[in-house]
Amino acid sequence: MIWKMERRKTKEISVGKLKIGGSAPITVQSMLNVPAYDIAANVRQAKELATAGCEIIRFAVPDRASTALVEAIKKEVAVPLVADIHFDYRIALDCAAAGVDAIRINPGNIGDPSRVRAVADACRLRGIPIRIGVNSGSVEPELLKRYGRPSPQALCESALGHARLLEACDFDRIVLSLKSSSVQDMTEAYELVAQQCDYPLHLGVTEAGTERMGLIRSSAGIGSLLLRGIGDTIRVSLTADPVREVAAGVDLLRALGLREEGCTIVSCPTCGRTKIDLIGLANRAEQRLRGCKKRLKVAIMGCAVNGPGEAREADIGIAGGDGCGLLFKKGEIVCKVPEERLLDALLEEIDRMDG
Repeated sequence: MIWKMERRKTKEISVGKLKIGGSAPITVQSMLNVPAYDIAANVRQAKELATAGCEIIRFAVPDRASTALVEAIKKEVAVPLVADIHFDYRIALDCAAAGVDAIRINPGNIGDPSRVRAVADACRLRGIPIRIGVNSGSVEPELLKRYGRPSPQALCESALGHARLLEACDFDRIVLSLKSSSVQDMTEAYELVAQQCDYPLHLGVTEAGTERMGLIRSSAGIGSLLLRGIGDTIRVSLTADPVREVAAGVDLLRALGLREEGCTIVSCPTCGRTKIDLIGLANRAEQRLRGCKKRLKVAIMGCAVNGPGEAREADIGIAGGDGCGLLFKKGEIVCKVPEERLLDALLEEIDRMDG
């Protein structure tokens, strides 16, 4: 069952047909990373993300010509789209007119107040929310001078300052993000802003690194905030294929008990009693069960000592032996299976189970 934690109370924002904040489930998003001028490649990658379970897709729109991406992707993908825009307010107006579902912009870097109002008016007219994205590299010079660095306090003050520019234009369909490559700064910045507003928060560690370190930093930062009820949508930023970001985000929510769809795999770390290739077996099981929607806890254990006993709470599992293994359900042994058939036997039984 989904863990019922005390969520921070926020406004509910619509991004296309998707809800963010309020009582809506926490969503997983990612960003296209192919050149904006290559429309076919962007459409192809957007379709891959949608298939992987991405719930919000963001893409960079560096110039007005790239606005063509909105219509091209929308024709092929039903996932809500967020246009990522810097400096030129006209790009935001073009994307709004093209039917984008949300815009990511910093109101303070698009010029005088009349330009901010033009964007706010265009988005209000079409029900388009704006995500204010603050990070360590975007903090205003005066805040850097005051705080000495892009500190959590500087990130928070910058985000709320940008929000006030929109509020002055009678616009409050706002989502905030305050990202840093420092896990400590990122978590403190979100804690600070969560105390000072009720806007939904987009969580992420920016420049998190390669897949290995990015997963660790993101899990530490995003996970710690989610466990305290802070956060409404997440992106696990990785220097990797964005499909891997989606898988990581979904897996993180499952690990925290915040998403119940799909199999949860538990496996032991192996020891001197293990006589089968458990590492390979667990990896193959994880890969083959990734698309399974059944809500099952599946155990992949190395031996009978920590198989049916230690993993008795699993709905189904396998435990290795010497050239063979055990298939068990809820701690009760179902049958003995030759090692080469162990994974197939597990998958066949899962196919027969409700979930």
